[in-house]
Amino acid sequence: LAYEVQCRFCDAASIRARGWDHVTYGAFSTALASAKLMKLDPKNTRHAVNIAGVAGAAMRQARVGELSHWKGVAFATAARHGVFSALLARAGMTGPGPIFEGQMGFEKQLGVSLGNVGEKFAVPFAKNDQGPASMILRTSIKFWPAEYHSQSAIEAALFLRQQIGKGGEVKSMTIESHDASVDIIGSEPEKWKPETRETADHSLPYITAVALIDGEVTEKQFQPERFKDPKIWKFLENVKVERNAELSAMYPDAVANIVHVELADGRRLTKRVDYPMGHAKNPLKDTEVERKFFALVKPELGETRTKKIVDLVWKLDEATNVDELMRAMETKEKKY
Repeated sequence: LAYEVQCRFCDAASIRARGWDHVTYGAFSTALASAKLMKLDPKNTRHAVNIAGVAGAAMRQARVGELSHWKGVAFATAARHGVFSALLARAGMTGPGPIFEGQMGFEKQLGVSLGNVGEKFAVPFAKNDQGPASMILRTSIKFWPAEYHSQSAIEAALFLRQQIGKGGEVKSMTIESHDASVDIIGSEPEKWKPETRETADHSLPYITAVALIDGEVTEKQFQPERFKDPKIWKFLENVKVERNAELSAMYPDAVANIVHVELADGRRLTKRVDYPMGHAKNPLKDTEVERKFFALVKPELGETRTKKIVDLVWKLDEATNVDELMRAMETKEKKY
């Protein structure tokens, strides 16, 4: 349910260009999912949605310029608000409505038109032999721990690294990308000199360059000693990002990037990737998802707990509660 709501709202009206963060829709999606889990009746479910909406708008400032820790918790905060909204509604609190089309409601304040919201959820997206209609079947999973629009650029850079071979010296790099990618991760000056981890993993030039140079994109590439390396910054002076109208027209069906590298020996190599690993049209295998999870979580929780989490998640549809899973994911308090 949460995926249905989140994805269909995003498709109905993008709010990024108007200065609002996409996690704003997350308050609605998590409120509805929570209301369903709490078995709220239609009346209280409506109040949960109203409460979520009236205080859930998130500013896009979280994702522009030099990025901060907040970028990583923005959706979690929206989710917390959605759950809290459902709890309040369950306790009997009412929320202001109509939250979407009201005189001072969501559509007017955020400058969007959702049309007939009910119709948005009546459109089927069923796939052959994959059960009932579900937006989750159209979603993608990032294979590398970096902003999603960079995934195809990473894949292209890793391919080119193999073509260059040992001893090849790269003089410059040009990345042709689609508008959303350029706007979000490839246009601001901070993306060429990342000062924070959050900026580095949302920098198309840095992510692509470090993939080419290091031959991998892992947590190591987002440590300060790596993304603030003077040699990397020097290389980034010769990295350009350009808009490509064809790639923009393909978005969001494809999340494409074209990477060109010019070598000191005069060669010019190019690689284009439209559907990166993890894209809905190029899905990851279960083992690949597990590999990514182990790489990111094992250093923090250890092998035994990481394996336990994986086992519990694969059996989640059989669970009667999530207490054991929540305990397995507990970590020490982190100081920022």
